[in-house]
Amino acid sequence: MSLIRRQFLTRAAVAGSVLGAPVIANAQSARFNWKMTSAYGKGSPFYMDGPGSATDLAKRIREMSDGRLNIQVFGAGELIPAFEGFDAVRAGTVEMNHANAYFWTGKTAAAQYFTAVPFGMNFQGMNGWLYDGGGIDLWNEVYAPFGMVAMPCGNTGVQMTGWFKKEIKTVADLKGLKMRIPGLAGKVYANLGVDVKVLPGGEIFPALERGVIDAAEFVGPFQDRRLGLHKAAKNYYTTGWHESSTVSELLINKAAWDKLPKDLQAIVSNASAACNVISEGWCQKANSEAMEDLIKNQGVTARPLPDDVIKALKVETDKVLADGLKDPLTKKVHDSYFAFKAKYDRWSEISEEAYHLKVRG
Repeated sequence: MSLIRRQFLTRAAVAGSVLGAPVIANAQSARFNWKMTSAYGKGSPFYMDGPGSATDLAKRIREMSDGRLNIQVFGAGELIPAFEGFDAVRAGTVEMNHANAYFWTGKTAAAQYFTAVPFGMNFQGMNGWLYDGGGIDLWNEVYAPFGMVAMPCGNTGVQMTGWFKKEIKTVADLKGLKMRIPGLAGKVYANLGVDVKVLPGGEIFPALERGVIDAAEFVGPFQDRRLGLHKAAKNYYTTGWHESSTVSELLINKAAWDKLPKDLQAIVSNASAACNVISEGWCQKANSEAMEDLIKNQGVTARPLPDDVIKALKVETDKVLADGLKDPLTKKVHDSYFAFKAKYDRWSEISEEAYHLKVRG
């Protein structure tokens, strides 16, 4: 190679690196200020406050990004009403919303599978499907027409069936009952004659206390005790058939997401995954302590639903799920979920179930 050619290439390389440096520097120094709304009120444990909550997520993202991505968090009613997060993110009014996908069943029925399925998988199985079984990819396929992306950002683990003013002895006791219950489970109860209501968390206790509703489901012992539900009803059913694993959803406007540099996208994804696991761990501790208090000190009677009621709920669940399969996208999600569940159930029988039945004692 001639001396002149070598000098030209060297100078070109130096010039290229100099010209490229500002581009890299600009990408790494760009700062973003986002807004995130929630379906839950300011200060709500698990959802808005504490380990794995929306505010914890925002803090982790801010610290991991060294302040390059700052997220201002708004509780339900502070910026928009509780159940308007989907539309706000879709319109770009806010960049993020933290809630549960089954609140958006009126927008797309397939969304319900990404929160909880009655008689579905537990926390371990749900995470297996979402992270390694194609669940998150399907989630984003469902939301693509709306210009949004989503990912798991919390999990309550198994929830409680709920609080009932009167004891449930037979399936007939459900007929005419006014109950707060969202999602697929609400459709199942409705098939058995329940008058289903969907209320934000802050409205459940006054409605139950005044007799506007006869029964209510919220989350679990800690959250339910905080709302005071044990003061309005003493029959606490523990079966948790309707939400064996309840996922919190981080919903993001795709146009805003695409503007983030790849490293900030990675930070959001990893912070969200961390909150997904950390929040469930917090629930285990908080619920175990709260359940003990409710039974020992608050006069609560905790029991599973009668077997014949569970059987009837399972029959109606199968009908509700089958009815939803008329929509091709819902069927695609359904088939993926239950194909993974079949494999997971076989493994769980010789792992988790064997441990609980034979080892734990």
